[in-house]
Amino acid sequence: MAETNGAAEAPQAPKMNVLAQFIRDLSFENILAQKGVSGEVQPEIQVQVNLDAKKRTAENQYEVVMKLKVDSKSAAAKEQLFLLELDYAGVFNIEGIPEDQMHPFLLIECPRMLFPFVRRIVSDVTRDGGFPPLNLETIDFVALYRTELQRRQAEAEGQKADA
Repeated sequence: MAETNGAAEAPQAPKMNVLAQFIRDLSFENILAQKGVSGEVQPEIQVQVNLDAKKRTAENQYEVVMKLKVDSKSAAAKEQLFLLELDYAGVFNIEGIPEDQMHPFLLIECPRMLFPFVRRIVSDVTRDGGFPPLNLETIDFVALYRTELQRRQAEAEGQKADA
């Protein structure tokens, strides 16, 4: 700890506030209803998650966007049942996080705050679209972050090898 005039200066405790959250884009296509298929269908569901974060013009404000794609196909015939795409954004005021820790904080902690709302939207939209409500499994944002870092590292090494 740094000493100032004989008194220890305590580091600022991390602070995060959600200032706003909103649906930036939402698309739900009920392909099953469009085709007129009926009867019992066993779905196979694939979920893709992408995260994006950027600094806003206001001091200490960041925008984090969770992009979710839920693709459902019939297990037997592999026919498309529905497709849901959701971009859900949150605006955060973040203070007390060292600059070198900001990137993982934005892509791990902020999505954790948004996820319950995203889960609810997906459940409501699939139910209102004529399917059983889809309750998303909890997402491990730490693992997602590490996987993305490894992918970027491998991509950078691949480009160096090509050069």
